[in-house]
Amino acid sequence: MRTLTRLSTAIFGLAAITAILPAAPATSPEIQELRDEIRALEQKLLVLERKQEIQDEKVTVTDKGFTFASADSTNSIKLRGLVQLDSRLYFGDNGSANNAFVLRRARLFFEGTLAKNVSFQLVPELAGGTATAATTPSILDANFAFTLRKELQLKFGKFKSPVGLEMLQSEQATTFVERSLATNLVPNRDIGILAGGELLNGTISYSAGILNGVPDGASSTNADFDNEKDGVARVFASPFKNNVDSPLQGLSLGISGSTGRAKTASGRTAGYKTDGQQTFFSYGAATVADGQSWRVSPQFDYRHGSFGAMGEYVLSAVNVRPSAAGAKAELQNQAWQIAAGYVLTGEDSAYTGIAPAANFNFANGTWGAFEVTGRYANLKVDDAAFPLYASAASSADEATAFGVGLNWYLAKAVVFKFDYFQTKFGFAAGAPAVSANPILRQDEKAFISRFQLSF
Repeated sequence: MRTLTRLSTAIFGLAAITAILPAAPATSPEIQELRDEIRALEQKLLVLERKQEIQDEKVTVTDKGFTFASADSTNSIKLRGLVQLDSRLYFGDNGSANNAFVLRRARLFFEGTLAKNVSFQLVPELAGGTATAATTPSILDANFAFTLRKELQLKFGKFKSPVGLEMLQSEQATTFVERSLATNLVPNRDIGILAGGELLNGTISYSAGILNGVPDGASSTNADFDNEKDGVARVFASPFKNNVDSPLQGLSLGISGSTGRAKTASGRTAGYKTDGQQTFFSYGAATVADGQSWRVSPQFDYRHGSFGAMGEYVLSAVNVRPSAAGAKAELQNQAWQIAAGYVLTGEDSAYTGIAPAANFNFANGTWGAFEVTGRYANLKVDDAAFPLYASAASSADEATAFGVGLNWYLAKAVVFKFDYFQTKFGFAAGAPAVSANPILRQDEKAFISRFQLSF
């Protein structure tokens, strides 16, 4: 700053000198020399001013990403990333599933704020998502929001539909490497308009909006498949949030749901998957959605010190026909899950993930944080789905799964997860003794390990 002041003073002084010099020809060597010196000083001043502007801008690099902010913090942009590499091993399946390394997710997050009350998000997915097929790069999230006040924010674009509790948890913070059977019945990402905010000193949060509408487990493309739209809503209450002395401070209870209409084969689910990401139920190829669809999901989350638990129940209904002209029926599929974890090293459990008190450092004898986990889940397909709308020979009508795991947090940004899942299948009346689907001929036993880098 002192250098800027000195340069400014010098420029002003030289200009004053040229003004009081006796009249001389414009080409006078003395005058020309002074003018050249003034121009050189002006260029130096511009360079120094820009350097000062850069210094005033805030650049922050942490394990949460790279943040570039204006001096007054009214404008900022953050760059984050997520990479998940999985190893999937299946036991006793007689070769029906392929053991594989899977690049499960590879994402960049571009987020920021403009004028303090406008935020935006752009998230491309650069990896495939299954063990058997790759997907082309896609846009997962693309949205912007206006925050009028903490009680009201308006969001526009593509984002997660506010229905499933586990679905709303960020991919890097989930307790297990894969979400539970219950998440099969909730929508993933959708396009539309959403209003939300916090009420009563942050003890209640809500979301409500109009979206294109997607079937169970699906995400919206940029083109809607019909003229109908879905209404979605969620209320989540943490009544003891501000009572620091209560053992119930970390308890949250909520309910969410959606309602709309769906048509064509694009309006019903492409299939329900196990924890090992194998499809155990799908509708017949000719089955189409035609009519009202709706969901309801009560849910809870509880955190107390190193212990954390969450659970949800989902009832999903869809009207389907076996063909465009077939008889219509409403099918009600239901699922539930309960999961818990305990951080062995004493750190607090959190819905947003575990932060080790001390990062892994072999030389210093610190090992990060360790968490043990367990989960039990069930999904039941409506008995009326068989045999008209789905084949009992190739689809199960029920899946019951348990999972246990160990999570090693070397740092907030680096995690190893090791999970074992076992899924037992149930079958509708009339199903053959030996299923036509090889993965249904025995319980699924899957060991999935994951290396995760997130920043």
